Amino acid sequence: MSRALNIKASQADIVATCAKRNIGISAIEALASGGTRVVMNNAEDTATIAKSYGSKVIAGEVTRVATRLNRAW
Repeated sequence: MSRALNIKASQADIVATCAKRNIGISAIEALASGGTRVVMNNAEDTATIAKSYGSKVIAGEVTRVATRLNRAW
């Protein structure tokens, strides 16, 4: 199982949920298509959060926001 999840929830909500369950977050970002992409530290934690959010977990492809700018040097 991947450590990444796409969830129909705000970053603040996901951070609060993970803190409540003492689950570490490796990376988190807003999605251009709506929702949040979150990467947990391990697959077990990912499964716990996926179960917690249930139908709010986004299946399929999503549009991510570019996080780095390409520069011509």
